[in-house]
Amino acid sequence: MQSTDFLGLHNLVAPMGATKNRKRLGRGESSGHGKTSGRGHKGQKARKSGNVRIGFEGGQNPLARRVPKRGFSNYGFRTDYHAVNVARLSKYFEAGTVVDQAGLVAVGLAPNMKCLIKLLGDGALTHALTVKCHAASATAVAKIQEKGGTVEVIAKNAPAYNLKNL
Repeated sequence: MQSTDFLGLHNLVAPMGATKNRKRLGRGESSGHGKTSGRGHKGQKARKSGNVRIGFEGGQNPLARRVPKRGFSNYGFRTDYHAVNVARLSKYFEAGTVVDQAGLVAVGLAPNMKCLIKLLGDGALTHALTVKCHAASATAVAKIQEKGGTVEVIAKNAPAYNLKNL
């Protein structure tokens, strides 16, 4: 068996079009990037030190400093839940089934095992289920208990930071 018969780091080749030549600026008019080299005509960004920071408004008082700041916002510390309605549970799970986060992910009602699940009471439930979730509305609990099922609220174990805010 020859060394070229298997795929290894020594014989990897990038597919056609995967790599492009870098843009060579200032190499004559016929290159397409000559004269002003893609910087346009005049102005601050045409100069050699014209790359100013994000949010810079040419020395004018920036928007972030002009807008008044009052009070406290809890937005960065909120708890995000993935909502699951009772009607969808009866559609995907049979009577007497224990519905947990792994089961919800398996049928596609939850995106992943990291998200927090909240049970909402929209729709009708046709049979009894045992549901384990992080939070549940009063109407959802009432509908499940009405059919003879139970709702178990499990600990959140949320991370110290909110993944959606990063």
